[in-house]
Amino acid sequence: MELVIKGKNLEVEEAAQEYIRNKVNKLERHLPDIGEVKVELSQEMTKAAESRYVVQVTINSHGALLRGEERASNIPAAVDNVVDVLNRRIERFKGKLYRSKRRRTPPPTKQLAAELTEPEEAVAEEGREIVKVKRFPVKPMSPEQAVDQMELLSHNFFIFFNAENERFSVLYRRADGNYGLIEPELA
Repeated sequence: MELVIKGKNLEVEEAAQEYIRNKVNKLERHLPDIGEVKVELSQEMTKAAESRYVVQVTINSHGALLRGEERASNIPAAVDNVVDVLNRRIERFKGKLYRSKRRRTPPPTKQLAAELTEPEEAVAEEGREIVKVKRFPVKPMSPEQAVDQMELLSHNFFIFFNAENERFSVLYRRADGNYGLIEPELA
């Protein structure tokens, strides 16, 4: 397992890094095929001291991405909270795999974790501009698999390549709790 620890608006001390390593290594008990774990710590100047430190963890387990984010008054408490959240997500993920009797595919050759890159050119239009471009490899999947992946990432929408019709699609969570699917067509 590759562990990447980054600090945003703060320097991560060695003691905090060791604490994070110990906690994250315990996740391997539940999900032994973890490829990469990214941990991002940040400090926000908020009035509420109980949400001052933010810990965001993204796990790449051979194509399945699990993400958790928690806030607390100190780093160890935030790490404990996010590890608890990830344990629950791992159990839900494994339960869905076993219930649906899906077979896991062998690990792909390309890294599937999202890569953040800066845009080559910022496009300005009426005072608005693109300040960040996010690129990530996309693998074909069914809409049901996309729902599972979106839930594991805790996102409100998910872009994927629909294996059923061989087109890009957007899955989104509706206000009523159900899901919507957008299938774009060229005009």
